[in-house]
Amino acid sequence: MSNVSNQTVMQARGWGQALETLGAWLLGLLWILPLAYAIWTAFHAPEFATRFVWNAPLTLENFYHAWDAAPFARYFLNTILLVSLILAAQLVLCTLAAYAFARYTFRGRDLVFALVLVQLMIMPDVLVVENYRTMSQLGLVDTLAGIGLPYMASAFGIFLLRQTFKTVPHELYDAARIEGASSLQILWRVYIPLARPVYIAYALVSVSYHWNNFLWPLIITNSVSARPLTVGLQVFSSTDQGIDWSIITAATLLTAGPLLVAFLLFQRQFVQSFMRAGIR
Repeated sequence: MSNVSNQTVMQARGWGQALETLGAWLLGLLWILPLAYAIWTAFHAPEFATRFVWNAPLTLENFYHAWDAAPFARYFLNTILLVSLILAAQLVLCTLAAYAFARYTFRGRDLVFALVLVQLMIMPDVLVVENYRTMSQLGLVDTLAGIGLPYMASAFGIFLLRQTFKTVPHELYDAARIEGASSLQILWRVYIPLARPVYIAYALVSVSYHWNNFLWPLIITNSVSARPLTVGLQVFSSTDQGIDWSIITAATLLTAGPLLVAFLLFQRQFVQSFMRAGIR
């Protein structure tokens, strides 16, 4: 009887694993279909946008037209500067705040940290009007600083780094103190190196989010000099002369291309960073 029951359990597990694998493949297929359509349409003439012909000739004309239709060089520069500015400010501010919450005891620490966590529960879109009013008073409307300033203090970054710093053995802190290291030296030489996988994972999330952010940059910018790539794509939404899906998908690939190429080149490092950066 025990052998029969063991075989039944093994069969059930086998079926369960097969269903999980099938479900994963189906979800992967659903995810890849829009990207596959965008690649097909971008590299083929408009007449092949809605029909599949396996021997249809490839072309780069759609990318040329898309690049000429909008100042993509300026949009790329704005986006790179924007995500770099936000990430640099987040790494500095979140590191200092997380270090204070993790290793210092001061009056109201738990209350302040609870207020930081409240920010995680508030959607950024709720604060659009107040953020715009603040940026207007500071004279930062239609500037890269105006786009990035509301995101420079990240509650998620503070929480993630605090949880990571709290896992560092306190003996290392005490040993560094005995050696005469200052607080900033301990942070730089002990805590930050040990949290490197978390920094990489957080940087990937931050760059990806702000590279693709659309609503706030659309509201706060008025000119080409400050618009990022996502806002620049709205040039192709005009229906006055009809919608050319080939050019639209080509422009979309130009926008998302850097992130896709970076993921394909460094996917192993991406996965390892996220696996090591689990919240403990």
